[in-house]
Amino acid sequence: MYVEGSASADGGIRDVDSRLVAARVLELWRYPVKSLLGEALDEIEVDGRGVVGDRVFAVTDRDGKIGSGKTTRRFRCLQGLFELRARSGGERAIVTVPDGRELRVGDPRLDSFLSERYGDDVRVVAESSVRHHDAAPLHLLTTASLRWLQAALPLSVIDRRRFRPNILLNVPGSDLVEDGWLGARLRLGTTVIRILDRSERCVMATNAQDDLPNDPAILRGVAKLNESCLGVYAAVETPGHVRVGALLRPL
Repeated sequence: MYVEGSASADGGIRDVDSRLVAARVLELWRYPVKSLLGEALDEIEVDGRGVVGDRVFAVTDRDGKIGSGKTTRRFRCLQGLFELRARSGGERAIVTVPDGRELRVGDPRLDSFLSERYGDDVRVVAESSVRHHDAAPLHLLTTASLRWLQAALPLSVIDRRRFRPNILLNVPGSDLVEDGWLGARLRLGTTVIRILDRSERCVMATNAQDDLPNDPAILRGVAKLNESCLGVYAAVETPGHVRVGALLRPL
């Protein structure tokens, strides 16, 4: 949780210039295996697909459904995926399993572990023609939104890890500032992005991970207070590099 002053935004594109002056990259995240915990980075490379190496792999069952915290036509609920962590390891990500072993994607021991854990033929596979990203290449979130939600849900532990952003921006205040960026073209490091839409949250935000408890109140609160949305999605117009500390600037 981050605590700084307060500010407000009227939600219009005209407000973008003034509110982005202080927007600075606080953290950068990559999730090499979709729906597993990921890795914090000092610098990322961004191409048209998003963060290079992000969600390149996914836990997948025999029917091709992707492991997730929910069950839909595309996803299969596999409990406990947040007990596994993935980090980049060249062409193949490395997954840390609960007993501490580090198993590279493609290692039969990793697929055997997952199959036994979930009682089915489950393995980690590379992205094919269907992209693993749910809605857009990049997900941005601000500390202002996190403070807003913490104030609204004082009994919950609001932590940026619950919402799995690629880019966490430090912004003064306590409001949904990024909701006012929709449609804006922005420069971040040497990358140019365009804000597409608000990020709709799902049950993954409530799941336990590391020291964070399971908390269904978070999803209920976001649904009630902001139509289930927190943060924004973006497309990449110009590939480039982004470092921690970079300023987000309007074009």
